[in-house]
Amino acid sequence: MYSADYLRNFTYRFFRKLGCPETDASTIADILVAAERRGISSHGMIRIKNYYLLYEKGRINLRPEIKTERETPGTAVVDGDSAYGMVAGKKSMQIAIEKAKNAGTGWVATKNSSHFGIAGYYSMMALEEDMIGIAMTNANPLVAPTFSKSRMLGTNPIAVAVPAGKYPPYVADFATTPIARGKLTIKGKQGESVEKGLVQDADGQPSTNPDVIKEGGAILPLGGDRVHGSHKGYCLNSIVDIFSAVFSGANFGPFVPPQVPFLSPPKEQVGQGLGHFFGAMRIDAFQEKEEFKNKMDQWIETFREAESIEGEPEVMLPGDPERAKEEESDRYGIELLDSVEKDLSDLADKLGIDFEI
Repeated sequence: MYSADYLRNFTYRFFRKLGCPETDASTIADILVAAERRGISSHGMIRIKNYYLLYEKGRINLRPEIKTERETPGTAVVDGDSAYGMVAGKKSMQIAIEKAKNAGTGWVATKNSSHFGIAGYYSMMALEEDMIGIAMTNANPLVAPTFSKSRMLGTNPIAVAVPAGKYPPYVADFATTPIARGKLTIKGKQGESVEKGLVQDADGQPSTNPDVIKEGGAILPLGGDRVHGSHKGYCLNSIVDIFSAVFSGANFGPFVPPQVPFLSPPKEQVGQGLGHFFGAMRIDAFQEKEEFKNKMDQWIETFREAESIEGEPEVMLPGDPERAKEEESDRYGIELLDSVEKDLSDLADKLGIDFEI
């Protein structure tokens, strides 16, 4: 088991040694460890190897000049300058929050970025200002639209954070596919298969192989197939792609440069890097803050009273599992897969820093 502080310190030292400025290394460390603390290990320390290999291939700018290209009082388009996505993402969400302070709401579309970790981190930044936060991003084209065997879209997550009064905030953070690529990676490393309805092979046939995307297969949209509503998952997925990429000028759909080192960027580009979309909404732009928080408390209490099915756990609210995992992680520590420990140890040796196993 590792403490969050140990992993944060290691990650900070790793990216400083790689060449990132202090602030950027700190941002990357905070977001990766936040994923581990919240039980989203698919977006935590397991990603460091890929981030390193992407830099090694010349696809990451360690000292970016992130700038606003276009703006109004309530909107902005940000150029991430090929930064690690966490660096471009945090800066973009800060801009959205500042615009919301002045205009009531703030909306930022970001291009020329890369994988930004967990979307929930950015939406939760708004909670510190008593605002509602929204974050989404497009991603590696590994998802086939309904009825297709072509990989056209990413797992394209959406995160929304809403403050409450006496209760913890509502935080929804989810991919628009039934499984995220990172979770497939973990399954593969553990030698496990996956359930049907999550992935398909290169011919479009159902598969239980977590490594099938390395063999030309695809992840399915949320719903799995048309009968179970995959067309609705496809709709959600494509909305994220449009907001994140078409709005910002990033690459959309199949033109997104893969955020994994074993796949090369497509020869044709329709934009710059991959894209994100962020929003911040000041509560008092819509109603009195305390009135809203009281209503959110009432909403939470109402759904807490939902009767669970016999034999099933109690009904949870979005954010409950992650908050419980944070408490567990802080009390008992964070467990890493043996393969992830080895990867981190090997990378640490390469950079001349320490990592304990």
